[in-house]
Amino acid sequence: MIDVAVLGATGQMGMEVVKTVLEDPELTLAGCVDVSARGKTRLEHPTCGMPVASDISELDPSRIDVVVDFTVADAAVANMIWALDNGVHAVVGTTGISEEAMRQIRLRADGGRANVLIAANFAIGAVLMMKLAEIAANIFDECEIIEYHHRGKRDAPSGTAIATAVRVERAMNPVPIPHADQREITGARGGVLGHVNIHSVRLDGLVAHQEVIFGSKGQTLTIRHDSFDRSCFMPGVTMAIKAIAELTGLTIGLETLL
Repeated sequence: MIDVAVLGATGQMGMEVVKTVLEDPELTLAGCVDVSARGKTRLEHPTCGMPVASDISELDPSRIDVVVDFTVADAAVANMIWALDNGVHAVVGTTGISEEAMRQIRLRADGGRANVLIAANFAIGAVLMMKLAEIAANIFDECEIIEYHHRGKRDAPSGTAIATAVRVERAMNPVPIPHADQREITGARGGVLGHVNIHSVRLDGLVAHQEVIFGSKGQTLTIRHDSFDRSCFMPGVTMAIKAIAELTGLTIGLETLL
């Protein structure tokens, strides 16, 4: 059995992770943490009735094998440091983590007692989308990305869009983006990562969606992935929980496990 603590346990992703852990015969729910418990005498998780701690420091690391983090960037960094310092593996789906914070995590994870896996997206289809975009980037020389998420998403562009753009940029021999000197609305062309423009849409009714659009003379190619329900992320999360003990140090992305 693998003992799992869920961080961000009462958030939308955290609720799905708690449910998944409870339903998997190889996993045991060993703890729940959420900032919503702060200042409350007792908060019970609505799915299982387990008390919810307000901070990871309230957990007993000797009773936990893996923490799963779906919080916010600052909290996720602190949570990973606690996990690594206490010999607990971490599976992290939180995005927006800075390069300097990633460097600190890598230094702690390399040669340490515990491993970390950070993935911008745990949906298997999204991992395939990024891989297919990387393949297409070897052929096409123009690319733009449109990512769509619910209004509550804190970071823009999404971690998935950034990860996709980085892969495309490395594989593509791009043509320069034409300079637009007549622009009535600033930012109408989106943000730019290298030679890839990224456009972020935030609307109620959306979950997580992305289009990677390639262009060349006389044709376009669109690779699109849609997550209509957060349950689609759970097979990837479960895969990571069960595999992380066999990894080494810091792993970025789910592709290594597929």
